[in-house]
Amino acid sequence: MQSTRALLNQIIFGTDTRAGRLFDLGVIVCIVLSVVAALLDSIAPLAARFHRELYALEWLFTGLFSVEYLLRLYSSEAPQRYARSFFGVVDLLSILPAYLSLLFPGASYLLVLRLCRMLRIFRILRLVRFTEDANLLLRALVGARRKIVVFLVSVLILNVIFGSLMYVVEGPENGFTSIPVSIYWSIVTLTTVGYGDISPHTDLGRFIASLSMITGYAIIAVPTGIISSELVSEQQRSTVGRDCDYAVRCGGCGRRGHDRDADYCKQCGTRL
Repeated sequence: MQSTRALLNQIIFGTDTRAGRLFDLGVIVCIVLSVVAALLDSIAPLAARFHRELYALEWLFTGLFSVEYLLRLYSSEAPQRYARSFFGVVDLLSILPAYLSLLFPGASYLLVLRLCRMLRIFRILRLVRFTEDANLLLRALVGARRKIVVFLVSVLILNVIFGSLMYVVEGPENGFTSIPVSIYWSIVTLTTVGYGDISPHTDLGRFIASLSMITGYAIIAVPTGIISSELVSEQQRSTVGRDCDYAVRCGGCGRRGHDRDADYCKQCGTRL
């Protein structure tokens, strides 16, 4: 006869049985309802009228998720490994804000972290193949990390330069009270957001602002190009991966995935 712990493990962690699928779908429904309740509680007119009901719902769902987390620890074959896993940490973070709200009232709105638990829907609906695309994107981002860092540092330097120029040209009398405030203006302008809370008043200041805006439009496509190029390369490596050797890394550019019979890097020409 199957033990209670084994039965709970089959229901809570398994998706091959009807009971396991219904359990996971029920959890997802509770997650959505709890997040909706937290969002409604942030709307002042609704909170003034239904605060007690929404507060009771919040603690009802928190109690359910707390019991579920304890059952997962109890029924898991390796409780410590589950607690340290991605989903284990997410499960814990989904209930902690409610208890933290007893000390810090605003923390209750962090309950929206429960939406991360809905990632299990890929496993429930057998959409695991979508995670392969996610892994492809992740590998592309990791492969382009140095280019992205160089780009971000360059943008930061431009922001400091534009911000410092605006502080010198406009000065505190026009709202640019310090270099950090001017850098904030530069970031807002360079990213084409343009809140408008600070604006230049002199002709030279407007000229510098125009340069900043044009520069923003000029560089806005750079990250897209970097990531797109790396995605294409990653897709090509995935397609011809069987004919490539990923154990060998170029000493010049750091690229992997060379042909197995290659003596030189096909990217920079360095001898392998």
